[in-house]
Amino acid sequence: MNISTANEYLARLNNFKIFIAKECDGLTVDGLVARIKEGSLDPYDVLSEYSAYLLSNGNSIPTLKQRVVTARNFLEYFDVDISPRKFKLKVRLPKIVRRDKEALSKADVADILNACSYIRLKTYVMLLATTGMRAVEALSIRIKDLNLDYSPATLFVRGEYTKTRVDRTIFLTQEVALQLKSWLDYKYRTRRVCYKDEQSKKIITEYRTPNRHDVDLIFSLYQKESPNPRWIYFDLVRSFAKTLDRMGKGAREDGNERRRQITLHSFRRFVKTTISDLGYSDYSEYFIGHSGSTYWRKKDAEKAEIFKKIEPYLTFLNVHQLERQGADIQTKVEELEELNQSLRQRDKVKDDAITHLSDQLVALSVRLQDIERRQGSGLTAGITA
Repeated sequence: MNISTANEYLARLNNFKIFIAKECDGLTVDGLVARIKEGSLDPYDVLSEYSAYLLSNGNSIPTLKQRVVTARNFLEYFDVDISPRKFKLKVRLPKIVRRDKEALSKADVADILNACSYIRLKTYVMLLATTGMRAVEALSIRIKDLNLDYSPATLFVRGEYTKTRVDRTIFLTQEVALQLKSWLDYKYRTRRVCYKDEQSKKIITEYRTPNRHDVDLIFSLYQKESPNPRWIYFDLVRSFAKTLDRMGKGAREDGNERRRQITLHSFRRFVKTTISDLGYSDYSEYFIGHSGSTYWRKKDAEKAEIFKKIEPYLTFLNVHQLERQGADIQTKVEELEELNQSLRQRDKVKDDAITHLSDQLVALSVRLQDIERRQGSGLTAGITA
C-alpha cells in the first residue's frame, strides 16, 4: 500500500477500536473477534451500531461508509464470515447525496491565474489547468522529469505517485513551459541573505545562490534530501484558498462547509471536459491519466499532433501566442483559397478548350459529310452519262 493510504486505514481502525471500548463494555479488539466467532455477538449488529455511532458523532456520509467498510474488511481478515447479501440487508448505510460540481470556464481559469500573487502558486495552478494532473502528481515532478526544450515540451510522471501506478508522459503547452522556466529561474536566483554571527554578534549580509540538483522537486522551497509532496500540497492548498477568498470565489458547498465549490481538482475536470468537447474523448482519458480504452493505441507522434490541435484551448494568458497562431491559420486559409481559385480558373480554361475542340470537330464532321455527298453526286452523274 501507499504509505498515506496505510496511515488512513490505521486511523479508521483506531476509530473502530475506540467504538468497541465505549459501546461494547470495554471489550478489546481481540475480545470482540473471539465473541463473534463463538456466536455470542452478531457481526451485523456490531457494524450497524458502529454506523449509528459514526452518524451521531457528526461524520459525513462518505466517511461513515468508508469506516464501516474498513471495519467489515478487518473482521473478514480474522475469518469472520460476512455475507455481502446479509450485510446489505442488515447494515443500512445512508446514501451519499451527490451534488453538482461547479464547472470552470476558460475565463474563470484565467481570472484565477491573474489573481495568484505568488509565482509558485501561479505556476502550480497553471500546470494543473493545462495537464489535468492530480494535485500530488504535479508536486512529485523533479527537475530531471522536465523536457522543456522539446516541441512540444513534456514531463514525466513517476508511477509511485499516480493513482493507477503507471508511469506516463504528459505534453505541455508553450505557455506553461515558459512559466516553469520562469519559476525555476526565480527559485534558484541569487539572493541576499542576512544572519547574525554568534561569535562576533554582528549582522552579516552576503549573497547566495541555491544549489540546483536534478532530483529537486520543482515546487519544494527548502533544500531537503527527500521532501514530502504531501506537505507541499498542504502549503499550496492554503495559499489557493486565500486566493479564492480574495477573489470572492471561495464559496463552500451546500451541506459541507469544509469543502469549497472550487478546488484544485476542478482544473482536472476542466481539462477533461475541454478535450472531450473537441471530439477527442478517448484522448482525454489518456491525457489525464485514466486507464481508458484498452483498444485506443496511438504512436507518440500521433499523440503529439492531437495535442497541437488542442493546445490553443489550454492556453490562458499568452494572448500574443494565440493571436500569432490565429494569424498563421488565417494565412493558410487564404493560401488555400487562392489555390482553389487558381484550380477553378484552370478548370474553366480546360472546359473552354474542350468546348472549342468539340465545335471544331462538329464543323469538320459537317464538311466531311458535305464532301462525301458531293463525291457521291458526281459519281452518279458520270454513270448516267
